[in-house]
Amino acid sequence: MRQCGIIARGLCYTFANNPNCVHAMSEQSVGEVVIRGVTSQGRTFRPSDWADRLASILSHVGEDNRLNYSTQVCPVTRAGIRCVVINKDLEQKDSRVYKFLMDFAGENDLEVIPGRLAARA
Repeated sequence: MRQCGIIARGLCYTFANNPNCVHAMSEQSVGEVVIRGVTSQGRTFRPSDWADRLASILSHVGEDNRLNYSTQVCPVTRAGIRCVVINKDLEQKDSRVYKFLMDFAGENDLEVIPGRLAARA
């Protein structure tokens, strides 16, 4: 399958409208989408804590006064690049938050790639 082109603009949530998209291989609500901290020109996205800030929109402070990230949106580092992993279930559970995250990626020209195809245990 060829890549959809929509993904390069960070609008991965629209892949269901494109049957030739590489994302069409999996169920829409199963697995993950990853926003990488790299622009389409290959530049590292700044500030360096952008992933933590973005993931904190669904976080909460626990009884131990530590920040606990949601299982739906988590900051990670992959191959030295800051990323945000988004569970595709979020699109069904809270489409406004999912759209906000995808719009953030698109407006900042960030790469959006498929993550794990299966849900995390």
